[in-house]
Amino acid sequence: MEQESFEDKDVADALNKNFISIKVDKEERPDIDSIYMNVCQTFTGSGGWPLTIIMTSEQKPFYAGTYFPKYSRYGVTGLMDLLYAVNEKWMSDKDALIKSGNEITNSISTKMKQAQGDAPENLVEKAVQIFKNAFDPNYGGFGSAPKFPAPHNLMFLLDYYESNQDAEALHMAEKTLLQMYKGGIFDHIGFGFSRYSTDEFWLAPHFEKMLYDNALLIIAYLRAYEITKNELYKIVSIQTIDYVLRELTNEEGGFYCAQDADSEGVEGKYYVFTPDEIIAILGKNDGEYFNHYFDITAKGNFEGKSIPNLIHNHKHDSRIEALLEPVYKYRRKRTSLHRDDKVLTSWNALMITALVRAYKTLDDEKYLKAAKKADLYIENHLTDGSQLFTSYRKGKRSNNGFLDDYAFYIFAQIEMYGTEFDRKYLEKAVALNKNVISDFYDENESGFYLYGKKSEQLILRPKETYDGAIPSGNSVMCCNLIKLAGLTKDPKLSEIFESQKEFMAAHATGYPTGFSFYLLSLLTFLHTKEIVCVVKNQNDLEGLAGKFPTNAAVLVLEKETKEYPLKNDRTTFYICENQTCLPPVNDIDNIF
Repeated sequence: MEQESFEDKDVADALNKNFISIKVDKEERPDIDSIYMNVCQTFTGSGGWPLTIIMTSEQKPFYAGTYFPKYSRYGVTGLMDLLYAVNEKWMSDKDALIKSGNEITNSISTKMKQAQGDAPENLVEKAVQIFKNAFDPNYGGFGSAPKFPAPHNLMFLLDYYESNQDAEALHMAEKTLLQMYKGGIFDHIGFGFSRYSTDEFWLAPHFEKMLYDNALLIIAYLRAYEITKNELYKIVSIQTIDYVLRELTNEEGGFYCAQDADSEGVEGKYYVFTPDEIIAILGKNDGEYFNHYFDITAKGNFEGKSIPNLIHNHKHDSRIEALLEPVYKYRRKRTSLHRDDKVLTSWNALMITALVRAYKTLDDEKYLKAAKKADLYIENHLTDGSQLFTSYRKGKRSNNGFLDDYAFYIFAQIEMYGTEFDRKYLEKAVALNKNVISDFYDENESGFYLYGKKSEQLILRPKETYDGAIPSGNSVMCCNLIKLAGLTKDPKLSEIFESQKEFMAAHATGYPTGFSFYLLSLLTFLHTKEIVCVVKNQNDLEGLAGKFPTNAAVLVLEKETKEYPLKNDRTTFYICENQTCLPPVNDIDNIF
């Protein structure tokens, strides 16, 4: 639509003559996208991008749709015809359009009111059963094509397995993780995951690579490795981190948004090969071996060429590793993929969390170093010390941050604290959480608004709750509240968590599998582990983080207190689970 209409002189003339045209980046203004996507769904019964809205100067929408060709064809209204008709109506009966705009705004406002929901504790079991019914036993994932990674679904199933020892939940997560890696959605040459698969096999992806997908998938694969000790999950985690650090990271340590799918105007052209190309790069013997290993054939599997994949290959072969570099270098010479070089606070926070988890799970210092560098980037460019901003690019930062920016960054700070137990991270998380409650929280109805009181006020203040490609800020705040309540012993945070838990349950009742990150917070709540570590010597903290369960709230005290004295004058651990506490111990090696 950009090429067909917005770069076309006729369309430009029609727009500029009678309309004020505004193009919005949905990543920089998720508030606008959220409100008007709701409008589109109310008008048409569905949504999607590009999103096209026609509204009054008071932001009241009276027409909505997605794609419009330049001229009408095959029963689809053309943009030129639409602009002409709207202008005619505006000139002849403006009041009717204004009335329509008011009605649709009131309708959406009514829909946003909270409904009653199921008991939160029931939603976990409901979701697991729905996942079991929708699971594809042959190729993993849930439902039919297109298939999206949805890493938080897999994280939920992995945590559910650990809490309940449900072997089927583990199998669903593992099968999906394995098949995604084997398919073409994973870039076997340069690593990293594309957005989604257009088929049931995870073979042919939409080739765009997003930072948030890769960050969340790293967390999911690390969690699978942590539980199963399957080396393949470790390899995939490392390779995906390598991709992000190599191709989506700037000199100061911030992470870019995405890498485009197109090269020379053709989607996927950069990623596919012919057998002859590979043989020319590697020679006959190695080339034929490489082709066979990655299913690169003369017939091809994507528009006459081949996406490298391992769908029919059941073994990991170390011989192939030495052959990857020359193929990768050859591919790099083809063209330069466009990169979306915005740095988003929320997505960077997800990647910081992934790196911290990698450090704790794999014990490699470079991951912690990269996480700290990215955290410093946010401090330097995306916060003024008290509030966050959404994006930064070429010396310019955006306006006030949204709920996702705060929620994800608080989540990352809690993870950072749980690594080296440096109190500055916990203090930052507590301060930011306080800001979120004062600026975003709905004291009357519970839940957090997408944008705060200090931001530009639009026709509505939505509360995003659905965990789509990215978890919602409301779901992540559930996790933050339960963890911070455990770390700070602040009863007010426990209170707000209880309200937030019920608020989310009302939204999740009809479709709990669409709220899997919220369900993760429920698992944390239902199987709460709180640990207080009273340190005798500072060097006792070395390597300690890797010994604790992933979802435990671990508070470190640098000196003993009346409530938490040292035992045997040594570093002491106080461990409680579900309000039941063990006697204090000096050694935790055999407890978890």
